[in-house]
Amino acid sequence: MRFTPEELQAARDRLVPDVAASGLRVLFCGINPGLMSAATGHHFARPGNRFWPVLHAAGFTPRRLRPEEQEELLAHGVGITNVVARATARADELTTEEFREGGRLLAEKVARLRPRWLAVAGVTAYRVAFDDKRATVGPQPRTLGDTRIWALPNPSGLNAHWTPATMAEEYGRLRAAAFAEDGDG
Repeated sequence: MRFTPEELQAARDRLVPDVAASGLRVLFCGINPGLMSAATGHHFARPGNRFWPVLHAAGFTPRRLRPEEQEELLAHGVGITNVVARATARADELTTEEFREGGRLLAEKVARLRPRWLAVAGVTAYRVAFDDKRATVGPQPRTLGDTRIWALPNPSGLNAHWTPATMAEEYGRLRAAAFAEDGDG
């Protein structure tokens, strides 16, 4: 789909519904929806975003899903939410207060849904939302109830520090942990 700049701007502050259910293996958590995601109603919808190819390369899905197929994730024990619900053009438009409030609301959501793992796609967003300045990519010592947390690299095409291959390797480590717990997957 192609959108005019005006159509994308009109999507500012819209919400993108979660793809979530109780008892997921992994609840992926983006920073916040971008304007393309808000315009389409699908998570990680910007063409340069590497979430969908990395998810497949890491073994979470049997084929590369398109953003409009996001509901299929539930059949694979996976869902998607965001730290901050409102859409912006760039994550740096969000305030520290929004991240902290988002972290509080996310903790409530996790308590309700009880996924095995919360995977925050953006270690910087995790640091701010959960006031953990020393967090690095990987499993975190903190838990939310019984839910473990994994900070992942942000799949945005702007994150040049991580290649699709190194990103898929890290996401694959999470997949192995999430699905090896009782021999599934």
